[in-house]
Amino acid sequence: MREIHVIGIGAGDPDQLTLQAVRALKSTDVFFLLDKGEVKSDLTQLRLEMLGTHIPDGGYRVVEARDPERDRAAGGGAYSPAVGDWRTARADIYERLIRDELGEEQTGAFLVWGDPSLYDSTLAILEEVLARGTVRFGYDVVPGISSVSALAARHRTGLNRVARPVQITTGRRLAEGLPDGVDDVVVMLDAHQAFRRYADEDIDIYWGAYLGTPDEILVSGPIAEAGPRIERLRAEARERKGWIMDTYLLRRHPEVPKEG
Repeated sequence: MREIHVIGIGAGDPDQLTLQAVRALKSTDVFFLLDKGEVKSDLTQLRLEMLGTHIPDGGYRVVEARDPERDRAAGGGAYSPAVGDWRTARADIYERLIRDELGEEQTGAFLVWGDPSLYDSTLAILEEVLARGTVRFGYDVVPGISSVSALAARHRTGLNRVARPVQITTGRRLAEGLPDGVDDVVVMLDAHQAFRRYADEDIDIYWGAYLGTPDEILVSGPIAEAGPRIERLRAEARERKGWIMDTYLLRRHPEVPKEG
């Protein structure tokens, strides 16, 4: 039966590949890459460079397919259906790739940015393909270093404080308010810099873009001071590259008990 590796390749630094990931790379016959267009071609190139570094002798095939566009303008009640449509379109592509490009006794692989278990759709899409019953395969998952872990490491900080929880959320959720009882919040997928609404509060931000790549940018400090700089750097980087991937940690200062 066909086998699939879902390999977490880290946040961008080729040195962040684990030994388990390298072993999985070397046991793969066909790598499936989804092309996100010319603007994000460097993401594809980074993946190819990883393959060239860790499998210098070749012996594998790379099959590329165009990633379907997602309706990013959909909001409110239309957001979840838009994501569902996009995942189904991706499942159509995965189904075709596995059925037509992978032999019955071969092993294929999807190279997932960061970690496959954190804000990534690959596992859900493979389950959707299996549920259709049109192609049979087994798969395993190789964890990777997520952008969240890379962010904390680059800022030399922990994600949580002693006896306190940490929450991972999205910019869309953050815009609705900080969660109750949580003072350390990691924010992903924030296209609108939702942290701006908290500029008047006693909160620090640890921000990073293009983590693990030569274009990496890091900023930290109170939101009131660091926020405007982040907005400027983010706009400049997006204009220069045409895309941006960023993550940040918000850390609320504990209230000081009043005397008396």
